[in-house]
Amino acid sequence: MLYVKRYGSGSGALVAYHGWGGDYRTFEPIVPLLPFDTTLISVDLPGYGQSAPPSAWTINSLTDALVDHIGQLQISRFTLLGNCSGAILALLVAQRIEAQVERLVLIDPFAYMPWYFSLFLNGEIGRKAYTLTFGTSVGRFVTNMALRHRRTDETNLTRSFESIDHRVVYQYLGLLGRIEGVDRFRGLTLPVDIVYGEKTFKAVKDSLPRWKQVLPQTRSHELAGAGHLPIEEATQALANVLFMKASSKPLTRNPSR
Repeated sequence: MLYVKRYGSGSGALVAYHGWGGDYRTFEPIVPLLPFDTTLISVDLPGYGQSAPPSAWTINSLTDALVDHIGQLQISRFTLLGNCSGAILALLVAQRIEAQVERLVLIDPFAYMPWYFSLFLNGEIGRKAYTLTFGTSVGRFVTNMALRHRRTDETNLTRSFESIDHRVVYQYLGLLGRIEGVDRFRGLTLPVDIVYGEKTFKAVKDSLPRWKQVLPQTRSHELAGAGHLPIEEATQALANVLFMKASSKPLTRNPSR
């Protein structure tokens, strides 16, 4: 069973998948901005928080668990929201049950694994590098400071790693490393919106042409002033895209429609 937290009681369903260092609480900043007709269903991914792990640590088993969970929610149509690596999981689910998905919203997604993540998968040396980076308070502090140009002054890119099961996080990293490119998502015809921060990682921005090549219907939205944590750093601007709210003053730049 997967744990979910429901916010709101509207008939429109929004199913949300957090990233590899998060949990269902990732999406709490947008809760005050939920339209009256929307229910946000925020999921603890398999192995995270109060959710049971997948039957096996494979892409197929993980996707099976998420698709089965959608069936248990008993919703006919919904929007899928994925944050960071959760965007890849949203795409995997959409491939299986495309007819049920109204729209995909992907926040700061990578279309490939950057070298600095691949490094962590380099055998025992990689595991130790991961532990030094995310598994210790000193490592998290140093990493967060080193990434200060990829966030705002008020946010912390490594805070979520303070109370997380690092064995689960590392399993997810390994699974993501075994996905051979995003060409596997070619053919999806759903509406896709990609939202990313102006100051996010270069690899996220470099991923945009790849996403548009595979999913030409993609619309991209750059959130001014935000880094890799748009949910916290540009909440209203994100909500404008997510809920298609009109704004008297543009809060996003949309380089390509």
